[in-house]
Amino acid sequence: MIDGLIVKGIAGFYYVKTESGTYQCKARGIFKKNGITPMVGDNVKIQVLEDGGAVIGEIGDRKNAFVRPPVSNVEAFIIVVSATKPEPNFLIIDRFLVMAEKNKTQVIVCVNKIDVAAPEKVQYIDEIYGGIYPTVHVSGETGDGICELIKKLGSMKCALAGPSGVGKSTLLNAMDPSISVETGEISKKTDRGKHTTRHAEIFEASFGAMIFDTPGFTSFEGVDTEPETLQHFFPEIDKWYGKCKYNDCNHLSEPGCMVREAVEAGKIHRSRYSSYVELYREVKEKRVY
Repeated sequence: MIDGLIVKGIAGFYYVKTESGTYQCKARGIFKKNGITPMVGDNVKIQVLEDGGAVIGEIGDRKNAFVRPPVSNVEAFIIVVSATKPEPNFLIIDRFLVMAEKNKTQVIVCVNKIDVAAPEKVQYIDEIYGGIYPTVHVSGETGDGICELIKKLGSMKCALAGPSGVGKSTLLNAMDPSISVETGEISKKTDRGKHTTRHAEIFEASFGAMIFDTPGFTSFEGVDTEPETLQHFFPEIDKWYGKCKYNDCNHLSEPGCMVREAVEAGKIHRSRYSSYVELYREVKEKRVY
């Protein structure tokens, strides 16, 4: 058996990178029988057959796993925020951040399109996220800030996440032109990008990081968590945990709530608190049904 990493999956075939090369593999039937689907990002063991083909025989433990897109072992999310065209939707951005926190990944907030955005728009995004997460300003078109972003990535397995049209593929190409990911135009009617990525794949960048390019980290139907645990995925809210008057405070309308006092005092940004309230109500309603 040979150790490898699944770097691409298309139509039931998995491309596994090993020290001796990349093999096109099928998965053993036992995985399907047990309800297990190999994912891009899985560390696996493969068996090379006499006819030159190969099969995946073992799948290693996963740090995390995502259904849509089917990828695993993401170490860091680059949350791409467009400073303009399209205008940032902070609720969607906060959904991505909750997902990253829940799956115990590092986060980099990447503010893109600074070459065409008004400075005050970039500053406002910094006001919301700059004190919580590492933030970098970039332009995928001009290359500004790309070196700083690359430095933050190091050698991690990273995934770009963000709504359509924020420039994820353009950023990936700017970081490593040899990757040559297809990019899409912005729709004039919707001011959103067209999907250009059709399957999950890991690109080994020339600077050392391994980057997932996927068709899925663009939107969410809902946040997969319980109402009571949501606060733990907002770091600036979580640090007030246990300090409210009531131990079971949900930070909505309870008296003696330290979180709401922190919002009024400017210690928690109103945009983030608004997202928390909206997501709390969403997950609570989901649990009822």
